[in-house]
Amino acid sequence: MNGILLIDKPSGWTSFDVVNYVRKIIANHEGKKPRQVKVGHIGTLDPLATGLLVLLLGDYTKRALSLTKLDKTYEVTMKLGETSTTGDDEGEKTFTSDTQPSRADVEKALQNFTGEIMQIPPAYSAVKVNGQRAYKLARAGKPVEIEPRPVTIHSAKLKSYEYPAVEFTAKVSSGTYIRTLVEDIGRQLKTGAYMSDLRRTNIGKLTIKEARQVTDANLLRHVSQ
Repeated sequence: MNGILLIDKPSGWTSFDVVNYVRKIIANHEGKKPRQVKVGHIGTLDPLATGLLVLLLGDYTKRALSLTKLDKTYEVTMKLGETSTTGDDEGEKTFTSDTQPSRADVEKALQNFTGEIMQIPPAYSAVKVNGQRAYKLARAGKPVEIEPRPVTIHSAKLKSYEYPAVEFTAKVSSGTYIRTLVEDIGRQLKTGAYMSDLRRTNIGKLTIKEARQVTDANLLRHVSQ
């Protein structure tokens, strides 16, 4: 089976969980063993994140490189006043401040990070450091030094703000880490912050509106070419 399948990834699933699940469905449909079925994905989502995951089936896996660099859009929720060891809700939290920035302060901070910026990927990420995944080093308690890299925040628009929760929509270039963006915003506001929720809605022109639930009984009917 060749084509593209858009999935609305549920929270708690890794991107590989989704790939493995769909691979088994296709294998059963085609009377093959799972290892004989090619399924890949672009744009890994963390387990707690939800939203658009693009699966490439069969020969379409060869198109991964051309699709990887597409811009992405996220719905982001961040919590002010605390930081997290992982930058998200999975890590250990530390209280930093009970200062409540004004809405204008929050909007200004978002605008200050719009455009091309230098960003250091989080230690708990899949970035390779000396040939090893950063998150493996971090979990082992080893020092993780990652060089900053340029990314582009095309827009960051505030949706709602009720302290300590800030909700905003971010359209960003490939390679942008939203967890790091949130931490940088928290530092600028002098409150600290971590990403408490993340949902991806677009990859290039592909949209979550076209995505299917991974448990859809007729999932394979929605493969496009």
